[in-house]
Amino acid sequence: MNKLMNFVTPLHRRTKRDYLARMVDDKVHCMLKAKEYEFDYWDGDRRYGYGGYKYDGRWKVVAQKMIEIYGLKPDAKILDAGCGKAHLLHEFQQLLPGAELHGFDVSRHGLADAPEPIRDRLFRYRAQDAYPYGDNYFDLVLSLGCLHNLRLFELKTALGEIERVGKEKYVMLESYRNELEQFNLQCWALTCESFFDTAEWIWLYRRFGYTGDYEFIYFE
Repeated sequence: MNKLMNFVTPLHRRTKRDYLARMVDDKVHCMLKAKEYEFDYWDGDRRYGYGGYKYDGRWKVVAQKMIEIYGLKPDAKILDAGCGKAHLLHEFQQLLPGAELHGFDVSRHGLADAPEPIRDRLFRYRAQDAYPYGDNYFDLVLSLGCLHNLRLFELKTALGEIERVGKEKYVMLESYRNELEQFNLQCWALTCESFFDTAEWIWLYRRFGYTGDYEFIYFE
């Protein structure tokens, strides 16, 4: 295993959440709608997901940090597995205009609403399927807030593929460290299939042969 990183946590902590309100708001219905990963999840009512995904430039600092930490060159090859609306990839595109960028997601709406300059680098695909790339093809493979939406046997494949195609790897997931964070996560999560604490995730990484960097976000 490599390092515990801190790319996304400062952004995650900016948002205030009413955990109990979500739990009692016909949550099973909201979960089923969210798991479609289409308009309602991204740009519909907050009860179904993001509540309107309006980009505010926040991913630029993350892209800058990753370029610095991973030593990404102007012609770097980068893959975002579960890229959503691909704002992070778009920031890479602005900072590294000569880079070869790829991103995939299951959401038709998310991909269609990505920034226009990055759309031709995106395609619809599942993180748990075999990736259409050769071994060590990418300088960096990243996945933010995606893999906890997979079941255990799907995680094994996804992590194995990220490990296979990337020289450097980084995965960010939702997790918890204590009972309060566990309760808050269970209240808030709409699409999560794998609820594991930090120690369990690290155990799984080792079990599945994932050697890249990682980060956890917590619902404090």
